[in-house]
Amino acid sequence: MIPEMKEYNVHLIENKDLTVSGKGDDIAWTEAQILTDFCSPWNTKKVTETTFKALWNRDKLFFNFTVLDTEIHIEKQDESFESIGVSDRVELFFRTDNGLNPYYCLEIDTSGRIMDFIAYPNKNFDFSWNWPKNDLVVKSSVQANTFMVEGSISIESLKSLNLIKNNIIETGVFRAKYSKAQNECYEPNWITWVNPNTETPNFHIASSFGVFILKE
Repeated sequence: MIPEMKEYNVHLIENKDLTVSGKGDDIAWTEAQILTDFCSPWNTKKVTETTFKALWNRDKLFFNFTVLDTEIHIEKQDESFESIGVSDRVELFFRTDNGLNPYYCLEIDTSGRIMDFIAYPNKNFDFSWNWPKNDLVVKSSVQANTFMVEGSISIESLKSLNLIKNNIIETGVFRAKYSKAQNECYEPNWITWVNPNTETPNFHIASSFGVFILKE
């Protein structure tokens, strides 16, 4: 772990479960640390607020994105990864270490569609890999001014992938926002918890990760 990495505390909800509804209405969420420290280093256009929360109960890691957005863009011509990849979405990346060999990506759009894959350095993506279905739950909801993506990942799967070390998970937290440009095409604005300090947008780099600390 790099000492200067940003940290987020994942509070423990001992002996409790949390109902993943896609609406974030479980009372357990009141115990979570609220993270709103997101930036868009490559674009001067102001972005709407992104709120992230996480909790764990020794069996599962729970996560919740709440995004202010009145103009959601979603590509639904088909259910392919390509369609998800040009839609508004939130993202969680998990790595074994700063070598990024490998790291695991979850990208989820506003309808709850999941693009999950294993990746290697230099944006070498393997889309044939998927998170085990029994170890991942995702639900979403869209309101007038917001959308929410809520989910859970089994602690067992995170451990089996060597992603938890001394109660620390090295994690990237991101968002992609697509807006219509003057040429009528939709162009992305890339939003991140950790500024990777790159000249052009790049989440697939060691400097884009922080650490989640599973509190006891």
